[in-house]
Amino acid sequence: MERDNDPKPNWLLLDRQLCFALYSTSLAMTKLYKPMLSELGLTYPQYLVMLVLWETETLTVSELGARLALDSGTLTPLLKRLEATGLVTRNRDTGDERRVLVRVTDAGRALRNAAERIPEQMLCATQCPVEEIQALTQRLHALRSALEAARTDFPLPHGGKS
Repeated sequence: MERDNDPKPNWLLLDRQLCFALYSTSLAMTKLYKPMLSELGLTYPQYLVMLVLWETETLTVSELGARLALDSGTLTPLLKRLEATGLVTRNRDTGDERRVLVRVTDAGRALRNAAERIPEQMLCATQCPVEEIQALTQRLHALRSALEAARTDFPLPHGGKS
């Protein structure tokens, strides 16, 4: 057992790991989202796609992937399922056949109204004031940016590849 005044703390304790705090919190959050999103017929990743499309109406697959930090191998099956349910369309850009445009449909826009209650329910579940959630969100965005920048600053051990 570690004492609080230990001059050399054990940084390998699970409860000291930022990665585990983020991971376990993310799991708890997505578990809370699951029943709300089930009522809408969406999975959590599909909900994220719809959030972006509700903001912009139309994006290329590449832009959507960049916004959500998802590669096309993950995003394409998600979009196919959303298209099959009539929430989005995917069409080649007539100006550049290499680009696929994703557009929210009328049914997708209608789903937005049903989804509007979710953020408030999640805020209530956190038991935190709005200002605290906003500050935490900003801090997490900054942390993500720092971690993304660090990937290029630190060499991988043992000549490994990412």
